[in-house]
Amino acid sequence: MIKRIGGRRTYALQRKNKARLSEPMIIMLSFLAILFPAALVLMLPVGSVTGLSFADALFTATSAISVTGLGVVDTGSHFTLFGHIILLLLIQIGGLGQMTLSILLLYMLKLRVSLKQQRCVKDELGQTEPIHLRQLVKKIVLFALAAELIGTALFAIRWVPEYGWSHGIFVSFFHAVSAFNNAGFSLFSTSLTQYVSDGLVVFTTSALFIIGGLGFVVIIDIARARRFSKLKLHSKIMLIGTVLLLFFGTAMFFFLERSNPDTMMMLSHGDQLMASFFQSASARTAGFNTIDIASLTNGSLLIMMMLMFIGAGTTSTGGGIKVTTFIVVLLATKAFLLRRRRVVIFNRTIPQQVLWRSMAILTVSTMFLFAAIFLLEVSEDAPFIVVMFEVVSAFATTGVSAGLSADLTDFGKFILVVVMIVGRLGPLTLVFLMTSPRETNLRYPEEEVNTG
Repeated sequence: MIKRIGGRRTYALQRKNKARLSEPMIIMLSFLAILFPAALVLMLPVGSVTGLSFADALFTATSAISVTGLGVVDTGSHFTLFGHIILLLLIQIGGLGQMTLSILLLYMLKLRVSLKQQRCVKDELGQTEPIHLRQLVKKIVLFALAAELIGTALFAIRWVPEYGWSHGIFVSFFHAVSAFNNAGFSLFSTSLTQYVSDGLVVFTTSALFIIGGLGFVVIIDIARARRFSKLKLHSKIMLIGTVLLLFFGTAMFFFLERSNPDTMMMLSHGDQLMASFFQSASARTAGFNTIDIASLTNGSLLIMMMLMFIGAGTTSTGGGIKVTTFIVVLLATKAFLLRRRRVVIFNRTIPQQVLWRSMAILTVSTMFLFAAIFLLEVSEDAPFIVVMFEVVSAFATTGVSAGLSADLTDFGKFILVVVMIVGRLGPLTLVFLMTSPRETNLRYPEEEVNTG
């Protein structure tokens, strides 16, 4: 009798544990809980000048909260001041993370934060070690606000004389928030193309999205260590990877576009280098552009897709598979080719679990992109490279467009909505939503499989 009761109790506990929401499910639901009401608000007459359909409103809201920047309407002219404020809030929520801001709100209201909520925030911020969550969240929010206010002040030097105090400050603040959060939304219909030769606008914007793209973990580590040798391995890889990708992208854009009459041929040598640097930095999920993306050569579009796919840093305001994931995969490939049993960098061995996770992210992301590209190829009437570019831009939450987004069918818009959500939350989040990860101690005999 006791055994039966114990068995029933165990079964009941198992059912209760299954009924509980997993961390990926909580993150997804909190994301959707903000997304759909925001889309409905953008449909109201107070939000836009001529109104929005549900598909356009959902696409715009998703683009904002996923800090992507793709648009089906002109942001500057189509939305009212109220609509712009809603977009700003969504960008800020998406950049800092909805779970992070939820925890901050609970702390401010002096409400209890559950252990599951704390685990969700730690996962969102990439924290595996014991931390003081309240202090970490406070530092992240204060740093973001400080960076955005400094960016606003620098932009104001250019835009207050041009637009006056009230509108100039708002334009400056909007672009500072959009740049730091790697959103790519601009109040100018041609993004920043009219400022291609303006060093103040170009370098302020670049600094904001590069800092935002490094990741809060790296920023906090830099403030703690203050010397490269004392940084954690993640921070070292992230910093070196960022510099190498910036240099590579700048060189490639310069050599591929300097003779293109539709992009950089008419610019001075110095402006060509500046435009190349900006587009290289922006391609890694920022979404702004100072040259016409639709006029880029196919080679440049391919380089942009590669940079977008790699993306920014883990726990950053950017997207992509992440710089560290890309470098870990390269290091693992090098170790295999050299027949080394371990992956080593900076005298540190990368754990096997990190290698598996990096390979899984790359594989799942590639498969997901193939599926999305296929669906858009079926539904949209556009060149293959344009469709591919748009999908990669949405997945990497970059937001630069080759001209397809504004002409998408409703089906195409919903496809890109899903792509942007997956890109922002991470492909593994989607996988964990559909599966129930379970560890097992079972071991089976090994047997060779011919590959390659």
